[in-house]
Amino acid sequence: MGRYLNSSCKLCRREGMKLMLKGIRCETSKCPVEKRQKSLAPGMHGWRRRRGSDYGVRLREKQKVKRYYGLAEKQFIRYFQKAEKIKGNTGEVLLSLLERRLDNVIYKLNFAPSRKAARQLVAHGHICINKKKVNIPDFTVNIGDQITLKSSEKSKKRVKSQLEVNPNFSTQGWLQLDPKTPSATVVALPTREDVQFPVEEQLVIEFCSR
Repeated sequence: MGRYLNSSCKLCRREGMKLMLKGIRCETSKCPVEKRQKSLAPGMHGWRRRRGSDYGVRLREKQKVKRYYGLAEKQFIRYFQKAEKIKGNTGEVLLSLLERRLDNVIYKLNFAPSRKAARQLVAHGHICINKKKVNIPDFTVNIGDQITLKSSEKSKKRVKSQLEVNPNFSTQGWLQLDPKTPSATVVALPTREDVQFPVEEQLVIEFCSR
C-alpha cells in the first residue's frame, strides 16, 4: 500500500487546521499552523486561499477526515460502503467505524503519541486483542474486547514511558484503561460526541454519494 512520505505538517496547512498528526508537537509553538506565515496552504499560491465551490467544500471535508485517520483513498471508500449498509445515520456510522480502528484506539488510550506511531506499534506486533496478537492497524474493535500488550519487557516499557509523559491523560467513556497493567477494555461503541475534531459528516456523505 502506498504511503505518504512528505511533511505531515503540509496536510494540516492544506486543511487549515490541526490534524494532530505529530502528537504532542502539534500542541506546541513549533506547529506550523501556529505560525502566521506557515498557516497558509502549501505551495507558491497558498496565499490565494479562496472560498471554494460546493464541490470543493465537500472535497475538503472528505480529505480532512481521510487525513485525520491516516487513510488511503481506497480504504476510505471501503469504510463509506460499509457504513452505507449499516442501519442508522450514515455519517455517524462512518465516524464510529473510523473511531473503532485499532490504531485510533491505541492513540486514544495514549499508548502512542500519534496515530502514525500507533500504527507502527500495532504493525510490529506489540498489541493483543483478547490475548491474541493483532498486527492489522485497521482491525475494528467491538464491545468487550480486551486490549493488552505482548508479554515482553520491550512492549511494556515502550507504552509505560508514553503514559508517563502525560500522567493526567484521561480516556473517553467508551474505553476503560488500566494504566498499571497497562491494558484496556472496550465498554461501549463511540458516539458522535467522541469525535475530537470539527467535521460536517453530512458534506462527506454528499461528496461520496455523488
